[in-house]
Amino acid sequence: MRNRESLIRLHKFQVDEKRRKVAELELMLSEFRQRERDLEAQVEAEQRKAGISDVAHFAYPMFAKSVIRRRENILESIDGIERQLEAAKEELSGAFRELKKYELLEGSRKRKVHKEAMRVEQAELDEVSLSIHRRH
Repeated sequence: MRNRESLIRLHKFQVDEKRRKVAELELMLSEFRQRERDLEAQVEAEQRKAGISDVAHFAYPMFAKSVIRRRENILESIDGIERQLEAAKEELSGAFRELKKYELLEGSRKRKVHKEAMRVEQAELDEVSLSIHRRH
C-alpha cells in the first residue's frame, strides 16, 4: 500500500516538475517575443528617422542593420524554444497519463477493499440476525 502511495507521490512530483518546465519555457517564449516586437519597433523608428526603408540601400543605417540581425537571432531562438516547449508539453502529457493510470489503479483497489469490507460486515450482520432469529 505504501509502495503504491509512494509511486503516486513520485508521479505527482514528476508532473509538477514538468508543469514548471512548461511554464518556464512559456515565460521565456513570451519574453523573446516581446524582445522581437521591441526590436521591430526600433527598426521602424530608425527607418522613419532616416527616411530609408530599403535594407539594401547603401545609406541604410548601421544601427537598423544590427537590430535586424539581432531580431533574426531572436527569431531563431523563438523557434528553438517553441520546439523545446512542444517536447516539454508532450513529456507533461505522458507524465500526467502515467499519474492518472496509477491513481485509477489505486482507486480501483480501494473500491475493491471497501466492497470486500462491506461484504464481510454484511455477512457478520446476517449471522447476528440469524442467531437472534434462532433464539426466538
